[in-house]
Amino acid sequence: MSHLRSVSLSKRPSDGFPFSVPAIRALPELSLDAPVCFFVGENGSGKSTLLEGVALAAGLPTVGSREADDDQTLEAQRTLAGALKLVWNRRTKKGFFLRAEDFFGFTKQLTLMRTEMLQRIAELDDEYKDRSAYAKGLAQMPMRSSLADMERRYGIDLDANSHGQSFLRLFKSRFVPGGLYLLDEPEAPLSPQSQLALMAMMTDMVAEDGQFIIATHSPILLAFPGARIYSFDAPPVRQVEYELLEHVALTREFLNSPERFLRHVAPGGQK
Repeated sequence: MSHLRSVSLSKRPSDGFPFSVPAIRALPELSLDAPVCFFVGENGSGKSTLLEGVALAAGLPTVGSREADDDQTLEAQRTLAGALKLVWNRRTKKGFFLRAEDFFGFTKQLTLMRTEMLQRIAELDDEYKDRSAYAKGLAQMPMRSSLADMERRYGIDLDANSHGQSFLRLFKSRFVPGGLYLLDEPEAPLSPQSQLALMAMMTDMVAEDGQFIIATHSPILLAFPGARIYSFDAPPVRQVEYELLEHVALTREFLNSPERFLRHVAPGGQK
């Protein structure tokens, strides 16, 4: 059973953004009563905006360089959150909200924090050079403990790994059973193989009572077995079967005959 059962507009929308987005203004009640739900649509269709609004309405923490309450880029989404009605099967505060762009900022933040910790340990080593090893160890203990905990959770250096490896490691380290996880375009740092790895992790997490709502363009992720898919391309938002998705059809046609598409973008025009 999912945690979040449905989302709908509870207030009459205003004329400004994000209610000016057709899919948001005409939002029907969306049943989210499934372990994995996807929002799919072209850029600007409203899928990420709604996901952000749901994350704020649910009070989920963000994984990134800024907390949602301090993020000025989410000002309009806070207005949307106030107009949303969330219906729960089981209320949960576990989980998180993650945007692809926040992931890159988070890895840099971790790298900076680790550098500062190492620098402080070195400073204490110099400050306590004339003191006993016991006194030096006692002074360095809090910093070394924090550093060890960071490295245990995220590795020695997330920036040293590929973006895909770092993302998967970060994702796994932050997962707790029974949580709600909202992900905005998680495929951005992931190769096709890493997307399959993410799907395998999601399968394990669903078995531990996790629920996922994901905004994506990825035909690979959208193929998650049993997922519910909502299209934002034409209002009102509607549920669509995987095989009928334009993203899937276009990708399949391209892979079957790339030359048919590429001749229109070749230098000099059509050939």
